[in-house]
Amino acid sequence: MNTNRRNFIKTTTLATAVFGAFPTILRAGSANEKLVVGLVGCLGMGFSNLKAFLKQPNVECGALCDVDQNVLNERAAEVEKLQGKKPLLYNDYRKLLENKDIDAVINATPDHWHTLVGVGAMQAGKALYTEKPLANSIQECNLMVAAQKRYKSVVQVGQWQRSDPHWKAAVEYLHAGNIGRIRSVRAWSYVGWKGSIPVVPDAEVPAGVDYDFWLGPAPKRPFNKNRFHFTFRWYWDYAGGLLADWGVHLLDYALYGMNQYVPKSVMATGGKYA
Repeated sequence: MNTNRRNFIKTTTLATAVFGAFPTILRAGSANEKLVVGLVGCLGMGFSNLKAFLKQPNVECGALCDVDQNVLNERAAEVEKLQGKKPLLYNDYRKLLENKDIDAVINATPDHWHTLVGVGAMQAGKALYTEKPLANSIQECNLMVAAQKRYKSVVQVGQWQRSDPHWKAAVEYLHAGNIGRIRSVRAWSYVGWKGSIPVVPDAEVPAGVDYDFWLGPAPKRPFNKNRFHFTFRWYWDYAGGLLADWGVHLLDYALYGMNQYVPKSVMATGGKYA
């Protein structure tokens, strides 16, 4: 998928997709009341999600949080241009969650932080839009589900296809039996557009980065830029690779299309083929 097409998809569907979980919060107040959103993890998808939220006239960004001060400063300037008001800035997500003015939290941290930030947001009484995957293990997913049930939180996971009209229409067409009985489904992800990742040595932590906080619950190790920001997702210490990155979307819809929500069995094979 080329960049222009990705941007087109974002601008035409994301605003609807990410905002679907939160209308009840807005209806609870007056017509003039704002939904104040805080973003934790500001570099990539987090900021894309935030911009989609800000397309709604009754939403404003009250706070940004990131362990990389360079990213935080850049995004703060962009938010100020978008809404005419500078958000509060935090390096520690717990301080953001203490802010009583924040109604909802967008959690776009690396996967190994999803549960800590997500459960913390629910405990603080915030609505939660969390990037996929829900968590970094089955055990952590169960903790997230248990927290939602305990705190009765409004929670949505960032799986856009579940809100996109053309995906929903396709599943409805299948469920109506229009192509007969489905015997087999295949799902795959082509990631050639991501390019190669050359091996680089460990290095000094970049200025402005709280690397210890970024590691958080992950094993302690020296800084390496290949394990930081976007490419963290290819390392078991922080994420689940392509299966958790794109399989979470595509396998979800394969199961949904077949009216199956929990696999009966799983088999895995793998290797280096190039």
